[in-house]
Amino acid sequence: MVNEVIRSLVTVQGGIYVDGTVGSGGHSEMIARKISGEGRLICMDRDSEAIRLSRERLEHLGERITFIKANFTELDEALRDLDIAMVTGILLDLGMSSYQLEQSGRGFSFNRNEPLDMRMDMSDAVTARELINSLPAAGIEKILRDYGEEKRAASVARLIERVRRDTPIKSSIQLANLVRSVIPPSRHPGSKDPATRTFQALRIAINREMENLKKFLDKAPSLIERGGRVVFLTYHSIEDRLVKQAMADWEKGCICPPDLPECSCNKKPLFRRIYKKGIKPAEIEIHDNPRARSAILRAAERI
Repeated sequence: MVNEVIRSLVTVQGGIYVDGTVGSGGHSEMIARKISGEGRLICMDRDSEAIRLSRERLEHLGERITFIKANFTELDEALRDLDIAMVTGILLDLGMSSYQLEQSGRGFSFNRNEPLDMRMDMSDAVTARELINSLPAAGIEKILRDYGEEKRAASVARLIERVRRDTPIKSSIQLANLVRSVIPPSRHPGSKDPATRTFQALRIAINREMENLKKFLDKAPSLIERGGRVVFLTYHSIEDRLVKQAMADWEKGCICPPDLPECSCNKKPLFRRIYKKGIKPAEIEIHDNPRARSAILRAAERI
C-alpha cells in the first residue's frame, strides 16, 4: 500500500520524516521523492543488512537522507543526537522485508532450509534455535498461543519437546516439517501453510516485537509536531489491536466521571485518527503480493 502510505504520511514537503523500519528501502524511496526543499528523511532499522541495502538503494537521492542502525524504540535518543526536537511524520511498517524472508539466511521462511536464527538484530543474544531447544513445552505452548494464536499449540509444543530429546532442532525446514506433521494442511485454495503461525510466534518472541511496539506507542506523542502524522502498517491481530487502542486513547479527551462539576484530569486529545477503520490492501495488490493480505494501515494526526 505504498500510495496509501505516502498520501497518509507526507503532508509537508519540507518536513522531517522517519522511516523506523526501512527494510530494503521501498517506502523510504517514495518518501524521499515526495519531499523537497528543507525536507529530510531519517531511515532506521535494527537490522544492519537492511541499513546497507537501503543505503545502496537511496544513495543517489542526495544528502537529505540519514541512516541509523537502531531499534525504533530508540528514536527519541536518535533525534536528540541529531539535535531534532520533533518530526513531521513517522512510518512503522511492522512486517517482514522480502530480503529477510528470501535472502537473509536466518530461518524466517518455513519454505527454506536455513539455520533457525530469526534475529532481526544479529547482536541480540538468543536465537530461535536456542529458544526452541531449551524452553519447556509449557513455555513454547504459551508463545505459540499468545503470539501465533495457534489452536494446536499444546500438540506442537509436546512434539518439539519429544523430538529434541534425540536430536536438536537446528533448521527452519526441520521445524516446519515437524509442525506440518501435527497440523494438516487446509484444503481451501490460498490458505496459509500450517507452519505459518508457529514461525510468526517464534519471530515475535525472539525479537520482542510486542514489547517494542508498546514502548514506541508510549513515546510517539512527544516526538511528533502539531499537524504531523504517525502511520502504521500492521500484519498481526495483536499488534494491530495495540495500535488501534493507543490511537483511540490519544484521541480521547477528559476521562473524569460525568457527575464531576468540572474536569480535574486535565487530559486533552493529542491526535485525531485519519481513518476510523484501518485500510486494507486492494484485491489486485493481494493478488500481486499475497504477503500483503493481512496488512492494515492506520494513521493519526497530532493536534
